[in-house]
Amino acid sequence: MGEGYPFGEIEKKWQDYWEKNKTFKVEEDASVPESKRLYVLDMFPYPSGDGLHVGHPEGYTATDIYVRFKRMQGYNVLHPMGFDAFGLPAENYALATGQHPRITTEKNIANFRKQIKSLGFSYDWDREVITSSSDYYKWTQFIFLKLYEKGLAYESNMPINWCSSCKTGLANEEVKDGKCERCGSIVVKRSIRQWVLKITKYAERLLEDLELLDWPESVKAMQRNWIGKSIGVNIDFKVDGASDRITVFTTRADTVFGVSCLVISPEYEGVEKFIKPECWKACKEYIESAAKKSEIDRTSDKTEKTGVFTGSYVINPVSGNKVPLWIADYVLSTYATGAVMSVPAHDQRDFDFSKKYGLPIVCVIDDGRGKDVVLEEAYVGDGKHINSGFLDGLDTPSSIAKVMEFVEKNKLGEKRVNYKLRDWLFSRQRYWGEPIPLIHCPKCGIVEEKNLPLLLPETSNYKPTEEGESPLAHVDGFVNVKCPKCGGKAKRETNTMPQWA
Repeated sequence: MGEGYPFGEIEKKWQDYWEKNKTFKVEEDASVPESKRLYVLDMFPYPSGDGLHVGHPEGYTATDIYVRFKRMQGYNVLHPMGFDAFGLPAENYALATGQHPRITTEKNIANFRKQIKSLGFSYDWDREVITSSSDYYKWTQFIFLKLYEKGLAYESNMPINWCSSCKTGLANEEVKDGKCERCGSIVVKRSIRQWVLKITKYAERLLEDLELLDWPESVKAMQRNWIGKSIGVNIDFKVDGASDRITVFTTRADTVFGVSCLVISPEYEGVEKFIKPECWKACKEYIESAAKKSEIDRTSDKTEKTGVFTGSYVINPVSGNKVPLWIADYVLSTYATGAVMSVPAHDQRDFDFSKKYGLPIVCVIDDGRGKDVVLEEAYVGDGKHINSGFLDGLDTPSSIAKVMEFVEKNKLGEKRVNYKLRDWLFSRQRYWGEPIPLIHCPKCGIVEEKNLPLLLPETSNYKPTEEGESPLAHVDGFVNVKCPKCGGKAKRETNTMPQWA
């Protein structure tokens, strides 16, 4: 091949030919058997920059090779391209350049499209998808309403991951090492009204159906850990001198005789009523400090575990012992009950915590050295139970069953299955996203929009607000409406859907 080969000229000739003749257009053909139909979808690029980066063609080249190969084998291949145009990436780019997100998005899409076409990929451009187009997000809104009707989308005032730079809530999956994956700012906890998707309803099915996937076992293990199924028991601890009960979830009910203290999360509902006056200042400062940390930092094995004593005590319902009630930020309100029992002799985290604060350490599983052993570290192995009342001499499975039977018989708790998986934070307090098609009426409650698409209104005031409200809350013509049911004054939902909607 000579040095003078006109690459640009030849490539342009055939790219123009493909576009003019719609070479890669796919036609719906009922005569093609299902076994010869193929749908290949690339991850759409975010039009959040001036143009493509090297990672885009790397992935698109691989799928294009596969698609061309399957066409040669006689497959009818649907291979579209599109642009993931709503959400934080596109809006942050617009804010950084001082232009309206609609303008920057349309400009960037035009350049992205030109660049992708110049690479000669075999997309059917007649089926281009732009997620900020009302023709597309009409169906996003339709699906949201279906989820709402089935009780799978619900409103909640909850502590969320808050990025003070992006001024919006983030799903757990959008937080990396305690920072916003988009801008790198530290993420803190903040309570804000949100819309949430009930993915936890499908936790067991997600686990079971992993077996149907031809995935590497290591990837399946990651998924299982993400879902985090735990089978255990809820046990009620009565607050000493009060009628309140604090429920803990544990998978190791057999160690209940070794509880040195009860630990609740800083966000535990009603935590203030458990704090004695002499402990108020220290507890208040600790709770405020915990709110500035991410859940990842709080629960990391690398983070030193800290806590503060409330001044209150609880009664161990199985042993009858009175144990102190502590607050610690490694306990999360979003998992199980937001309270745990600390058993330092048989959990290293609890052991370190008890050593730090001078709490008793009682061995309740024999490590072979007898019941009066002084441990230098937590014993996490098996053995017969000691220092455990009616459990003495039993192995771990028998002891767990015995405690479960005891608490259920005496109405002190119940068997329970919990998951680490949490319901998915779905709403954002931003402008550039699909409007959520719901109306809030003082008389009728939440009412569905019937005429879809509900269009995102044009506004020059699209910047995120400090108070945690969407900019749509200040667009009078959008937010103030009549209720479709009663005709009274009502307000539209002003949170928008996230980029991945």
